[in-house]
Amino acid sequence: MRPRAIVLSAASRLATLAAGALLAASAAAAQAPSRAAETPHVAGAGPERAAVWHQAALLLEHGARAWNGGDLDGFVSDYTIDATFVTGRGLVRGTAEIKGRYAARFAPGATRDSLSFRLLDVERLGPSSAALVATYVLTRGDSVTSSGPTSLVLKKVAGRWKIAHDHSS
Repeated sequence: MRPRAIVLSAASRLATLAAGALLAASAAAAQAPSRAAETPHVAGAGPERAAVWHQAALLLEHGARAWNGGDLDGFVSDYTIDATFVTGRGLVRGTAEIKGRYAARFAPGATRDSLSFRLLDVERLGPSSAALVATYVLTRGDSVTSSGPTSLVLKKVAGRWKIAHDHSS
């Protein structure tokens, strides 16, 4: 029996290439975050560059505000219904699983550190897709409890940018 070739759509190939590029960019950003923060970058030309950067920053701000306010539904609303989320512990698929992954942190009386982001890079991949690289920071009081790179593939859904793929480590 001959092995069957796996055929990917153009969108799947683009997402795969973007994810690989984002992983490389995340690793580089984690090694030199201060330099990346000094020179924000949005691939493309003209006013579109600033608009994509601004919209990506608003998405991150919304997520941090929802997280810090204890609004799990608001936090998860930034993801597409079929989003994938990859961490060091594995792959999570869909908003229901993503919500389940975080539910314990949002339970009454649970300790949840404050979340913030530092946006490092945004690249428009097409009319309704973009790649974003940032650093997430979790703090408790004056202490940083965790930080690291996050790379997101964004998809425009009904005029709003949402997270289609999240890789955070």
